[in-house]
Amino acid sequence: MSNKVELKGKCLCGAVKYKLSEKPLFTQACHCKDCKVLTGSSYVINSSVVENTFSIEGEISSTIKLQAGSGKYVQMFFCNKCGSYIYTDYESAIGRLNVRTKTLEKSEEFPPQAHIFTKDKDEWVNLSNFNNCFEKMYDPKETWPKESLSRIKEYLNIKK
Repeated sequence: MSNKVELKGKCLCGAVKYKLSEKPLFTQACHCKDCKVLTGSSYVINSSVVENTFSIEGEISSTIKLQAGSGKYVQMFFCNKCGSYIYTDYESAIGRLNVRTKTLEKSEEFPPQAHIFTKDKDEWVNLSNFNNCFEKMYDPKETWPKESLSRIKEYLNIKK
């Protein structure tokens, strides 16, 4: 798949729609305690995207800035009408946003490439057939595909 694509996503009620002009950099499932509380689920699946490839229409709101496990701040954005959580902006993810993967129309094309914070995963979640599991966070330079690292590096160099 070429990096240049047009991917679409939306909230549950359809009042908020977004487009990505490039495929995600990386998709991961997070099992941390904060994500569990935030989603009311055992984990969340997010796809990291270059911020300038994301465009959104519709009325959205955000949470206050919350402190993540890293100590840096994070803010979540959601539809004003149905409350669907669309994306997250992590202070530590410079030049990137994290879209909620399942809000993508073709989300099945972006399965998790890693599971993080598995030290907090629910016991019944079986990851024995999955190789890219990390007790905490990983180093993207060692885990992400080279082309994804090149894309974000190129964007950050242009942004300077």
